[in-house]
Amino acid sequence: MRVGLLGLGRIGAFHAETLAAHPLVDDLIVWDPVRSSPHGRQGDPFEADALVIATPTSTHADLLMKACRRGIPVFCEKPVAPTVEETFKVLKASEGNRVQIGFQRRFDPGYGAAAKALRAGELGELHRVHLLSADPAPPPAGYIPMSGGIYRDCHIHDFDILRWVTGREVATVYATGANRGADFFREAGDVDTSAALLTLDDGTLVTLQGSRYNGAGYDVRMELAGTLRTQVVGLDPRTPVTSTEGLQPPGEPWPDFVARFRAAYVAEIDGFLRSDTSPCTIEDALAALYVAEAAERSRREGRPVAVEEVSR
Repeated sequence: MRVGLLGLGRIGAFHAETLAAHPLVDDLIVWDPVRSSPHGRQGDPFEADALVIATPTSTHADLLMKACRRGIPVFCEKPVAPTVEETFKVLKASEGNRVQIGFQRRFDPGYGAAAKALRAGELGELHRVHLLSADPAPPPAGYIPMSGGIYRDCHIHDFDILRWVTGREVATVYATGANRGADFFREAGDVDTSAALLTLDDGTLVTLQGSRYNGAGYDVRMELAGTLRTQVVGLDPRTPVTSTEGLQPPGEPWPDFVARFRAAYVAEIDGFLRSDTSPCTIEDALAALYVAEAAERSRREGRPVAVEEVSR
């Protein structure tokens, strides 16, 4: 198979290594305006049999539509586009073409085990969910104004995996945030510390928190509390937490998302290359974006927001 890769930044470089080592890929064509890779040859990625997009967010929509016009199966890192309107445009243009969006947590074994246990009834009736996403250090100042804000940029992964694990939709969001770090977050209209209360369509309560300044290390977890059992995803020997009772993780803390989800990133690319269907569609990405939009509106307006307000 001949595969094209657009973008050789941090995640693009990782995908290049993964693709070059994949048994189904015998020709990797890479493109980046400023970077090169030892794992592929420079060329036109749109001449390939399948395409992987790992370029900056602002380019995703145009590249996706170009691939769909040519009938090329395409994998694209999130988001599809910066706005709901642009995402709809891409969705319409993609009709009849296979598109997979990069929400890698769906391929993490821990989240898969939690979804399986919940559906098998091992947790009993689900009453409460808690989500945590915390980065050890903030992104570069220049990235924040174009990121879309912490709810669209970071917590959209939480919103997607919440839907995927529980099989439910988010009905309402009450979100807030604080600026506890560098001024560039405030100057961009963003926050560096986040919290939200979400209600699912069956009444299940979900709490969420996030930080750009979790100095202990990269920390992403999900807690599902049912009437029979509570199950946690992401609590392992490298989780950057300590206990006053003396329990401490024996390993080095996770440094970043690439290290924590390395196996999941490899698995999602493998799934894209081997499958004729998409496990994470543009419709899925749009549903997560609706929740992120509701969270951002709630934070700015200081009120609960129904997801249907932003999905009309």
